[in-house]
Amino acid sequence: MRVGGGRDDEEVSRKLKSMDVDKLENGGGEESPRPPRPAVKYHGWKAMPFIIGNETFEKLGTLGTSANLLVYLTQVFHMRSVDAATLLNGLNGTTSLAPIIGAFLSDAYLGRYLALAIASVASLIGMFLLTLTAGADSLHPPECAVGETCEKATSYQFAVLFIAFAFLVLGSAGIRPCSMPFGADQFDPTTESGKRGINSFFNWYYFTFTAAMMISATVIIYVQSNVSWPIGLGIPTALMFLACVLFFMGTRLYVRVTPEGSPFTSVVQVLAAALKKRSLKQPKDPKQDLFDPPHTSAIVTKLAHTDQFRCLDKAAIVASPDEVRPGGAAPADPWRLCSVQHVEEVKCLIRIVPVWSTGIIYYVAVVQQSTYVVLSALQSDRHLGRGGFQIPAASFTVFAMLAQTLWIPFYDRLLLPKLRKITGKEEGFTLLQRQGIGIALSTVAMVISAIVEDRRRAIALNQPTLGTTITGGAISAMSSLWMVPQLMILGLSEAFNLISQIEFYYKEIPEHMRSVAGALAFCNLALGNYLSGFLVTIVHRTTGSGQNWLAQDLNKGRLDLFYWTIAGIGVFNLIYFVICARWYRFKGASN
Repeated sequence: MRVGGGRDDEEVSRKLKSMDVDKLENGGGEESPRPPRPAVKYHGWKAMPFIIGNETFEKLGTLGTSANLLVYLTQVFHMRSVDAATLLNGLNGTTSLAPIIGAFLSDAYLGRYLALAIASVASLIGMFLLTLTAGADSLHPPECAVGETCEKATSYQFAVLFIAFAFLVLGSAGIRPCSMPFGADQFDPTTESGKRGINSFFNWYYFTFTAAMMISATVIIYVQSNVSWPIGLGIPTALMFLACVLFFMGTRLYVRVTPEGSPFTSVVQVLAAALKKRSLKQPKDPKQDLFDPPHTSAIVTKLAHTDQFRCLDKAAIVASPDEVRPGGAAPADPWRLCSVQHVEEVKCLIRIVPVWSTGIIYYVAVVQQSTYVVLSALQSDRHLGRGGFQIPAASFTVFAMLAQTLWIPFYDRLLLPKLRKITGKEEGFTLLQRQGIGIALSTVAMVISAIVEDRRRAIALNQPTLGTTITGGAISAMSSLWMVPQLMILGLSEAFNLISQIEFYYKEIPEHMRSVAGALAFCNLALGNYLSGFLVTIVHRTTGSGQNWLAQDLNKGRLDLFYWTIAGIGVFNLIYFVICARWYRFKGASN
């Protein structure tokens, strides 16, 4: 640091380098000895049965509850399909955006353990109330036979339903952003075994996630639709209770990272200080001219100065001696002077934004497996073998989950050790390379989807059909199993992109903002859903006057052209991603 030159400034600089050496971590200065690691006992994989077990049962519970809500609202609460879809769109959007607020509260005040504890109990209460709406006759409208006028739900019944939804949203606000970072917190990031543990944890975490989704999309949905709604909702509630029990059983083993206050305050301070000092000249020697006191945090890694976004460096320029407190270790006013560490943390966040934005466009392809893929399956031959069994249209997403479930252990246990030898890198493919592979695979999946849909439609128009759907569309004689390859490739793309996305955010965002890292992927999913809905609206309005690409009867539309459009967008997204990845500089990398 240099204010104006002279012997006094040199003395201040010497004091800054010598203060609190015992508190430094990860290189508080080149002259300082390596500090002792904090007295934290990491249990690593010993804590995983409780964390992964909690996650598995929690996902079985919440996904088993939410996966079939559209049917529940229309069949039990007698809502119109349009109203039910609108309600669920709002609920899903809120559920995906709530983790942003939960991440902020976790990093700033609660800590991940307390946030997860509160959220788990909230999810259990929400699921219990939802089960009551199915089991208690007073909490839902009476049943009605086909052809009868169904009685609508009362305000009181809707109130209980919405309270249940509110608790489920509260649960997702804490569980989604915190569960994965909390699991990674249990490994020592300063050891080789700890680093390998973190890499494997992300893979196995997602493995349990997809396995839970598969069971929810098959067994639990079958019980709800064909046995009993009270039993079908009671099973997920019981599983959520087991998730809570497992989580609290492992309390004594957990490493709990203490929150260090609002992680966004320092971000705003850097921007404000840089704006106030925008008229100052850029420092010629950042190592000497910028305010860089000893690094005392036992949680956050010391970051080296980088030359990207140099306009922000002005926030660390000492314009006058009175901006530094006596002793030189802290600024007198953090809204006028910030440390190099705080400036670099803001740069980390800004660097992530372009890479993060590619995930929004990526999800436009992913969300199609739960929308138009289902509609295509309804107008295809869904018979399995020569028997009378038909695969439920909504269960076709299982094939994407199956690809993920098979690929993750194969990659982690068989392929990754060989990749380490070939590439010389601990993670085999880098995080950005895996994201790029995922985007490329999603584009390939959309191309195959377009080809298969064109074939399905051609068979329906030129060959005898197998009947009609409830909405009046003719059922093509093409087997719906032809859609399995595109779904498997789409699932494989998620295994590459989604896991590496979350791991990328976890490692690149400053440690005291890691719950935000867990929320970013879900924010991508929410925005991807909104963007997909916007694209559907644009295509529907643009082509509606002629041959509507997205007609109610897919045989009269051109869904294949819609898929080709998404594939074209995916190509541009891949090019954009490659540009962002080549420009990106990883956290901690010096100039």
